Amino acid sequence: MTDDATEQIRDELQRLEQRVEALVQRCRRLDEENRVLRQSQETLNAERASLLEKNELARSRIEAMISRLKSMEHH
Repeated sequence: MTDDATEQIRDELQRLEQRVEALVQRCRRLDEENRVLRQSQETLNAERASLLEKNELARSRIEAMISRLKSMEHH
């Protein structure tokens, strides 16, 4: 193998190594981004559940008030 061929192979391997390293870094960033997004989604789901519960409680109270008002009307 000639020195030129050896040098070309080294250059190609170095470029390949750089591309692999860039892919590894991108995967790490995406893993972290996914972790943050999952955590955010869990928080939002918990907030949504809480709001739905509060909404249901408010609806029940309003319905009870309407019933009391209607019964006061009839008396």
